[in-house]
Amino acid sequence: MTHGNGPQVGLLALQSEACGAKPDPLDVLGAESEGMIGYMIDQAIANELPGCDVATLLTQVEVETDDPAFTKPTKPIGPVYSAEQARRVRRERGWRLARNAAGYRRVVPSPRPRRILELDTIKLLVRSGVIVVCAGGGGIPVFVSSSGAVRGAEAVVDKDLSAALLAIELRADALLLLTDVPAVYRGWGTQRPRPIRRAHPRQLEAASFEAGSMRPKIDAACRFAAATRGMAAIGALDDADALLLGRAGTIIQARRSKR
Repeated sequence: MTHGNGPQVGLLALQSEACGAKPDPLDVLGAESEGMIGYMIDQAIANELPGCDVATLLTQVEVETDDPAFTKPTKPIGPVYSAEQARRVRRERGWRLARNAAGYRRVVPSPRPRRILELDTIKLLVRSGVIVVCAGGGGIPVFVSSSGAVRGAEAVVDKDLSAALLAIELRADALLLLTDVPAVYRGWGTQRPRPIRRAHPRQLEAASFEAGSMRPKIDAACRFAAATRGMAAIGALDDADALLLGRAGTIIQARRSKR
C-alpha cells in the first residue's frame, strides 16, 4: 500500500520556515511525511484487521541526476494559493508556482523513479504475509553514485509512478490508483465531461490530461498494464472493491478482459 504526501510536504516546509529555520531539504521532508502518514495508515489497518501483521517502511527511490524534471518542475505540493497570495509567495520565497483549477500551488521537480532500494525487504515482508505500507509519497528521492553511495535529491517522486514500479517488481495482479473522482474523464472541466470506462494503454498515452493531476495516474496505469498484462484501475477510494472487480472507474488493460 502506498499513499500521497504533497500537501504534507509543503506544509512541513512552511512550518520549519515559520520557526525561523531554513526549510529542510525535500528528501528529509519526504521521509518525515512518509513516517507520519504511514504511522496513521498502519494504525488504521491494524484496528480494522485485528491480528493482521502490518509494517510501515521508509522507502528510498533512486532517481537520475540528468532527469529533465530538474529543469522543469511540475509536481504540486503544499496549500492552494489565491492569485494575490501566489504573487506574494513568488516574491518572498522565490518559489515556482503553477495554476490549476483550484488556484495556485508550489511546484517542484518530479523525476521518474528508477529503482526502489528497499525492494528486497518489501518482498520478504510480503512473502511473510505482512501488509506493507511503503513508497509513501513516491518514496524518498535519492541519487546513487557509481560506488553505491546514496544521497538525497531535492525533489518529490510521483507517488503513482512509484506505485506502478513497485507493483511491476512485485508482479502484482492489479494496480488500484485511488483518488477523489470516480473515473478518468474526457473533457474534464467542461460542461460535458465523459467518463472513460475501459481503455488500452495506447488509447490513453496519446490523449491530453493535466500534468500535475490525472496525467501521472494514467502514465502509471499504462506502464503497469503494458509491463505485466495485468489490470490497472483509476477511481474513487470508496469504489475500491468494485474497481478490483472491473465494475467501476476506468479500467486499463493491454489485453481484453475475459470477464
